[in-house]
Amino acid sequence: MGTERIGNRIVIAGLTPARGQPAEPNHTRASQEGPPKPHHHPHHHHHPTTPLIPIPSFRSLPFFLPPTAASGRGMRAVGVLGLGALLAWLPPAHTDTFSALRSVRQARSNEGRLLRRLRAYLREESARLRRLSRFYEKVRALHQDPGASVDNPLLAFSLIKRLSSDWPSVIYSNEATENSHALHVGFQELQGELPGAEDLDGAARALMRLQDVYALSVKGMANGLFQPTSTDRPPLYSPGRRVSLSADDCFHVGKVAYETGDYYHSIAWLEEAVSRFRLSYGSWNPEEERGSLEDALDYLAFSYFMAGNISRALTLSKEFLNYDPSNQRVTRNVAKYKKLLATHGDRMGTPLQRPNATQLQNRDAYEELCQGLGAQMAPEQPSHLGCSYETNGSPYLLLQPAKKETLRLQPYIVLYHDFVSDAEAETIKGLAGPWLQRSVVASGEKQQKVEYRISKSAWLKDTADPVVRALELRMAAITGLDLRPPYAEYLQVVNYGLGGHYEPHFDHATSRKSPLYRMKSGNRIATVMIYLSAVEAGGSTAFIYANFSVPVVKNAALFWWNLRRNGDGDGDTLHAGCPVLAGDKWVANKWIHEYGQEFRRPCSQDPQD
Repeated sequence: MGTERIGNRIVIAGLTPARGQPAEPNHTRASQEGPPKPHHHPHHHHHPTTPLIPIPSFRSLPFFLPPTAASGRGMRAVGVLGLGALLAWLPPAHTDTFSALRSVRQARSNEGRLLRRLRAYLREESARLRRLSRFYEKVRALHQDPGASVDNPLLAFSLIKRLSSDWPSVIYSNEATENSHALHVGFQELQGELPGAEDLDGAARALMRLQDVYALSVKGMANGLFQPTSTDRPPLYSPGRRVSLSADDCFHVGKVAYETGDYYHSIAWLEEAVSRFRLSYGSWNPEEERGSLEDALDYLAFSYFMAGNISRALTLSKEFLNYDPSNQRVTRNVAKYKKLLATHGDRMGTPLQRPNATQLQNRDAYEELCQGLGAQMAPEQPSHLGCSYETNGSPYLLLQPAKKETLRLQPYIVLYHDFVSDAEAETIKGLAGPWLQRSVVASGEKQQKVEYRISKSAWLKDTADPVVRALELRMAAITGLDLRPPYAEYLQVVNYGLGGHYEPHFDHATSRKSPLYRMKSGNRIATVMIYLSAVEAGGSTAFIYANFSVPVVKNAALFWWNLRRNGDGDGDTLHAGCPVLAGDKWVANKWIHEYGQEFRRPCSQDPQD
């Protein structure tokens, strides 16, 4: 069961428009020119900029035809000894690999298996090519030897034999096909587990999310650095091995943004792609052949055009024509750009602004807390906060009291250190791992995958393992609440993926129509969240209105009340899971409901209580 997102969109009340392929306007010239039509995005309410001329008038001009993958010259397969056909063997792959790091690790393991297959293929092919090379050198030597005349009957016989027997064996040999087939079989064995196009696009969106939330420089990210755009701040994360992105990598991220009408991000990433393509232009690189300098210029020019920067679009289109002067579509666009500039002048629209695709309120406060820039000091006197050993009147805790750190009094939030052991955490992750599914949120009476929650989750009953049962008893002891079904939900185990996050939301229901009430045990009165792993950077739990964040503390448990004593939801508990910048974040959530707690946390009619 998902929790409830708030903001301009309340998921309990209604659905967000699907982020599918946008509708396309009617362009009468499109079928004649060949290139596909520009995209129109009716659900993008936050256009990146206010251009000089309204975008609808741009789109009504039939000469302006944008690039898509179908029109690119660089989208070529690498056809070496049949390797280019490998992708044709792959059916639609399992998706959501990007949404949990466990799945990403499995994908890496699968690539290792493919690597071993490729090594075997290369070994067999190398042996085959060595034999061909020896045959070639032998025949070439005979042709270059003046004394090797066919007047010699032995040489004449050898020539006839080669042409009638040896050469057909070379030309019609099945050995290359057999080697390639063995590699194809290796792919087929893993085809259902390999990431697909949706995963690649999800990974691209994750990079843009990290760029935004942590204010990272695109150039820095492309160079393997996690450096904020503000140069006076140290890197947020320094990996042991620096990995740079290729020009084609940057091109794909920019193209994903372009295809959703997000020109703020498409321009930033395509500029970096163009810069990198220029450095390697003319040199053959299989990895970069899939996206060429011309393709990147094409997409970048149209991104600037859609953002209202006609002058920049014209400059890039002219550069494009230097490499592909016969392209009629871009030639027509150049003429139209010149006409627009002559008519309206070189005036710019407002600067590009980052789109708010998920309609998130308090975005700035949320991101500052994730970056560690928000206010962290509590207004209460320090004497009311701090650390203590806690038994909570429970015999269960007498011999080993809980290590309690009070973080806030309003809302009441405490952190229990060393709540689970390393072995217990690994057991919980191991139990949940095979059952992980993409996390969903409640929307009316349905549950759906959403961009503002990227993770996978599984549910564990207390009968799943003695460790789960022991954990339930421990949570009951520290909270003093009844966790027996149906007074609490099963333990939810969550693994975050690439840029995995959960934007600001409440754990409690904000509408009586919420699926939470189907349990017939009231609203969620409290939350226990256990950090089952450490991360290298990011992943904090940010409480937006309380204006502080809690970093990931391995094996610790975070507890807070979702409801006031009078039964109303506590608005100060609005919280978020910040994107994981680096590391493998696992948490376990226990949501406790109102029913069964009547004498454990008595109600109050005081509106302030």
